[in-house]
Amino acid sequence: MREQNGPEDRLAIEARGVRYTYPDGQPALDGVDLTIRRGERVAVLGPNGAGKTTLMLHLNGVLLPTGGEVRINGVPVGKKTMREVRRQVGLVFQDPDDQLFMPTLAEDVAFGPANFGVVSPELGARVTEALAAVGMTEHAERSPHHLSGGQRRRGALATVLACRPDVLVLDEPSANLDPVARRELAETLLGLDTTMLVVTHDLPYAAQLCDRAVIIDDGRVVADGPIRDILADADTLARHRLELPWGFDVGLMGHLSYRTGPGLPTG
Repeated sequence: MREQNGPEDRLAIEARGVRYTYPDGQPALDGVDLTIRRGERVAVLGPNGAGKTTLMLHLNGVLLPTGGEVRINGVPVGKKTMREVRRQVGLVFQDPDDQLFMPTLAEDVAFGPANFGVVSPELGARVTEALAAVGMTEHAERSPHHLSGGQRRRGALATVLACRPDVLVLDEPSANLDPVARRELAETLLGLDTTMLVVTHDLPYAAQLCDRAVIIDDGRVVADGPIRDILADADTLARHRLELPWGFDVGLMGHLSYRTGPGLPTG
C-alpha cells in the first residue's frame, strides 16, 4: 500500500500529457493535463467534438491513451489494473438505457457489485442502499422500461452507486429531463460524498453542482478555475462555443436554491 504523506496522495485523478487518436486516425486528445483532488466536484465543459467524452472514457479504462498516463488514486490505468480502477471509478452515461437492461431495476442495481464478487447478504444491502440514495426504493421491482426519463436516470445512477466508487463521472446528467426531474437529480447528486466530474453543455446545471470548471477544446484543457470565474468570462465562453442561457445571472450563483453540497477540500 502506498504511504499517504504528500499532496500527490490527495489526488483522485491525474491525467498527464494524455493523447488519444482513434483507429481511423482522428485525434481526440492532444496532451491533456488535469488533476482533481479527492472530494472536488468539477464540471468538464466544451463544444461538441472537443474531447470531453473521450477523456471520460479514459478514467476507467474504456479507452487507453496512445500517449501520456492516467492515474486514479495513484494507480495507473492500464490493462493490468483495469479491474481495480473500475472498482474506483463509476461512469454514468448520457443514455440510461446503456446501463439498464435487466428485467427489474433491483436486478440492474445488483449487476455491477455482483460482477465484482459481492454476494448476499451484502449484495442485497448494497441494492437497498443505492436505491434509497436516489429515491427509487419503491420502484425496485419495476421494469426500467416502465419508468420515466428522470427515474431511469436516477436508476442508472443507482447501478453505479451500488459499486461504491470513489470517483463518479456523469455524462450530460441533465439531458432530456424536465425541470422537476432536473431538480430531483441535482438534489441526489449534491447529497453524495464523492469526487465528481460532470461532463455537460448545461452551464447552469454545472454551476449548481460544481465549484470548479475546466474547458476542453480541440483535445486540450484551455481554461481551469472556479466555476463562477469561468462562467463570468464571456470572451472565453464565446471562443469555445459556450453560452449561458438568456437571463442567467452569474452574480446569483451563490444563492442557487438547492446548492447544498460540500465545497472544495481545504488544506
